[in-house]
Amino acid sequence: MVYEQLAHVYDRFMSDAPYKQWVSFTNTMIETLDKKPNHIVDLGCGTGEITCLLAEAGYQMTGVDFSTDMLVAAEQKSGSAQLPVQWIHQDLRALSGFENIEVAISYCDVLNYITSESDLHLVFTHVCDALKPGGLFIFDIHSLYYVENNMVNQTFTDVLDDVAYIWDCLPGDDAGEMYHDITFFAADQLGKYDRFDESHEQKTYPVSFYVKLLENCGFENIQLYSDFSCNKEEFNEKGDRIFFVTQKRLG
Repeated sequence: MVYEQLAHVYDRFMSDAPYKQWVSFTNTMIETLDKKPNHIVDLGCGTGEITCLLAEAGYQMTGVDFSTDMLVAAEQKSGSAQLPVQWIHQDLRALSGFENIEVAISYCDVLNYITSESDLHLVFTHVCDALKPGGLFIFDIHSLYYVENNMVNQTFTDVLDDVAYIWDCLPGDDAGEMYHDITFFAADQLGKYDRFDESHEQKTYPVSFYVKLLENCGFENIQLYSDFSCNKEEFNEKGDRIFFVTQKRLG
């Protein structure tokens, strides 16, 4: 679950990620639900790309991540851009110290790294406790269809001028479970390449599982979207990426 050496080259490999689409989706959902938040908490913020983009849009931002290496990169990014972002090192399964949050987000399949039902229950409960009544929680996951048809038993590679990786995605014992074995090479200042290896586990569940768990943890008004479309009528459970937009129950 912890990005270590990969954190140092993460942004290089993610340069084509649709960060602006996540920001646009967030803004649209906030407007659709007639929210006017000052403060947004980004759970699993990584190197802070989305966090900083939302800070540039005028929101007061807090980024939370379990990887200290990711947070170092995030702090350097916000410092260079002179953005007043607060960065916090915490495990989402033990989220604490927050109250009356207006909006919490968690993007780029962060919650697929929460692999057990009990841990997901912990995360959802802590997020619900941190939100104000009616507060908004937006997150995404890889769909079960996408994992089983586009990820497991696949090998992904990318080669840049000074970094490269080989990424094997292996199936687990359960549906939606996958293990990522990553080998990457990075050149130092002398042009010598160092090799690093990391392993990551992810799991996704059927949409109905997340909906039921959210309801059990105190959420209501659960809306489903897919692949960055803000039109609920276009929701497709077989889309690559499923978005959940929900609110803490009132009363």
